[in-house]
Amino acid sequence: MYKILVIEDNPDIVANIYAFFEPKGFELDNAHNGYSGLTLASNNRYDVILLDVMLPGMDGTQLCKKLREELHDKTPVLMLTARDTILDKVAGFDSGADDYLVKPFSLVELECRIKALIRRTEDDHFAHSIAVGALSLNNSEHTIIRDGQSLKLTPTGFKILHILMSTAPRVVSKAEIEEKVWGLDIPSSDALRTHMHSVRAQLISHLTHP
Repeated sequence: MYKILVIEDNPDIVANIYAFFEPKGFELDNAHNGYSGLTLASNNRYDVILLDVMLPGMDGTQLCKKLREELHDKTPVLMLTARDTILDKVAGFDSGADDYLVKPFSLVELECRIKALIRRTEDDHFAHSIAVGALSLNNSEHTIIRDGQSLKLTPTGFKILHILMSTAPRVVSKAEIEEKVWGLDIPSSDALRTHMHSVRAQLISHLTHP
């Protein structure tokens, strides 16, 4: 599932976030100050960073600027803060944050915002070519090439392969693939299994009949 870095020094807020998201399959890391948060963000890959503005050592605005300007880290950042003035929000966005949530906040709303940021990032990935080993996928041209030869997939098969390639080597769950392919309108039958079989058959056929 998705991996979230929570940079927050309030233990009650951290505990509530963990209690809400871990049962849903999210993987979480936590840093209690700006410096340890920067270290974790630098050494690991996350899908979203939840960043408190008021942090000991280095505040969230400074940390976000370092992520963007020094580390060139494009991980979506959602700032959590008790400051709710327009100037505060502008400062957060100017530092490179993608979204802003004022405390106290609803965990349901937090989840919606996290998923929206992840979807936005994944949609951006569709504009680029992806290569995994000898397999390359070009979304704009809707082509899949392996060892110089073209593979033909249905539109749904193409989207499934794109999801698997863009998230590799992370394991993607059945539910996650279904949500990305069909959204809330998931077919009642086991459609994903059928499409996965078709994708796999194309890849195996290419290997056995070059």
